[in-house]
Amino acid sequence: MPGSSLNAEEANMATVLRLLKPRNFSGILRTQQALLSTVPEPSRNPDIHYNKIFINNEWQDAVSGKTFPTINPATGNVITQVAEGDKADVDKAVKAANNAFAFGSEWRRMDAATRGRLMYKLADLIERDKAYLAELETLDNGKPYQVAYNADLDLVIKCIRYYAGWADKNHGKVIPVHGDFHTYTRHEPVGVCGQIIPWNFPLLMLAWKWGPALAMGNTIVMKVAEQTPLTALYVAQLTAEAGFPAGVVNVIPGFGPTAGGAIASHMRLDKVAFTGSTEVGQMVAEAAAKSNLKRVTLELGGKSPTIVLKDSDLAQAVEWAHFGLFFNQGQCCCAGSRVFVEEDIYDEFVERSVERAKSRTVGDPFESGSEQGPQIDQEQMDKILTLVESGKKEGANLVVGGNRVGDKGFFIEPTIFKDVEDNMRIANEEIFGPVMQILKFKSIDEVIERANKTIYGLAASVMTKDMERGLHIAHGVRAGSVWVNCFDIFDAATPFGGYKMSGNGRELGEYGLEAYTEVKAVTIKVPQKNS
Repeated sequence: MPGSSLNAEEANMATVLRLLKPRNFSGILRTQQALLSTVPEPSRNPDIHYNKIFINNEWQDAVSGKTFPTINPATGNVITQVAEGDKADVDKAVKAANNAFAFGSEWRRMDAATRGRLMYKLADLIERDKAYLAELETLDNGKPYQVAYNADLDLVIKCIRYYAGWADKNHGKVIPVHGDFHTYTRHEPVGVCGQIIPWNFPLLMLAWKWGPALAMGNTIVMKVAEQTPLTALYVAQLTAEAGFPAGVVNVIPGFGPTAGGAIASHMRLDKVAFTGSTEVGQMVAEAAAKSNLKRVTLELGGKSPTIVLKDSDLAQAVEWAHFGLFFNQGQCCCAGSRVFVEEDIYDEFVERSVERAKSRTVGDPFESGSEQGPQIDQEQMDKILTLVESGKKEGANLVVGGNRVGDKGFFIEPTIFKDVEDNMRIANEEIFGPVMQILKFKSIDEVIERANKTIYGLAASVMTKDMERGLHIAHGVRAGSVWVNCFDIFDAATPFGGYKMSGNGRELGEYGLEAYTEVKAVTIKVPQKNS
């Protein structure tokens, strides 16, 4: 990808001005400014400190001795070789985690406030190394460095601090029961938790799972995505530096069928949490049920609707819809990939969306002017391009994009289809790439029905100036998150999760603690003295 002739600060400011100057609405402006604000000058080749398996606060080779390459998606080049964990390594990690969770262990005896202080220390260490972690995330994942630094790392730090504050506050109750009895509840940890995270937000998904698990006193065996193992391995070392006892956090790089499958079916794990595709989520749930009926929480796929009413601020609606789909290269489970536009403004919305897509900068994710980096790997790029071809064959009108960018790395043009029908593959399947489908609707009842006609129910958004109609749609759409006149607004205190085949359970917020908490009722006979 060609570099900029401007220095980093000038290029960054030019991007901010180009993106924001024509628009005077505050919400998306503040969001874009936050993502594109000045960041430290990155190293394009950060040192790789850790590439082994982390068990018992120690670095270990895989039992098999195998390694696998992790690839820079912007170039297709190998970054480094990483230890390839499988069932044998999962067994070692589960043993370590069970020892750390044993009744009377240092971790189990630790008071909740101290546990919270360890989490605050971990957040401080991540903040200390924020620039390095952003560089590593960009190198291994391909997301723009400014986004990694200002969005991902910022949310990671806030998430861990949020749950650190919960460590000594998730307590039970005294219950007034019938008879001469004293009854109270205890909130206890579930136990040893297996966690499997995806490659699209490596650090953020780690934080979403570690935060509530550690706050409640659980221990962890995490399988990180084979495409993006490097940042999780670095943060694993930070847990040891922060002072977490050995065995509390264990991190295994490896592949889904081997390491992931071993976690889902392990008899000595009390819970499994998975984020990824619906198809794999079904396999995880099945393996968990067939083994020891361990608890399961799933955050899976989506085909989220963005509904644009004719009374909306059109410029704002176009920009939010653009952001809702193209953010993170379209690699978001909640991406607003089905854009329903009221027929009166359909043509103008399409025209403006095409203009915005054409101005979107695709290139080297370390360049300050790049809005969009590469897709994660060759397989994902090929899948996206295959679905683009299906859209053309089924009669959708490709109005911009649809091609690979360059011949190095895995870049795809921002792509938009209009005249999309509900029965087309591109309107039903999760593309997980920078491909927007724009559909036309006539009435509110119609669009609610069509928005809900999907196996998914992760997220939705509504663009309108009429809050009565906006809330009517928000309440009618079956989705776990609904944004009105905005998109992808996340906070550690706000729960996230899906209806239907988008998963079960919630992450983030107070609701996120439930998946990592057992409720125990204790009843004591109260002796009565004779008068």
